[in-house]
Amino acid sequence: MKLLKLLREGLGRLIVLIDWLTRPRKLKRTPDAQKQVEQATQGLSLYQFYACPFCVKTRRAIHRLNLPIEVRDAKPGSQHREELQQGGGAVKVPCLRIEEEGKVRWMYESGDIISYLEQRFA
Repeated sequence: MKLLKLLREGLGRLIVLIDWLTRPRKLKRTPDAQKQVEQATQGLSLYQFYACPFCVKTRRAIHRLNLPIEVRDAKPGSQHREELQQGGGAVKVPCLRIEEEGKVRWMYESGDIISYLEQRFA
């Protein structure tokens, strides 16, 4: 049991290191366009685990699209985990919290999140 946890943590850290070494370039925008993006992303937050491969994939897309989205770690015992459970209905990551026009949506699945972000901001 302890060996499995150690192995999983080691692989997670390796994935994070590879992500850092191979990070894509940020999308370039005019200063005005970037300000609009910054305003549009104020209602977005990503619930994630640091070393989760699907979360890394989602964070890479956020980085590539140059989106200043708040990242919230949903580790056990954290306030963010409780928010994810209460609001989204499940502790499953990655999860994008979308607050628009006074309504809140919770979007799970890295592919769905990335597609949403690309359609909205690419």
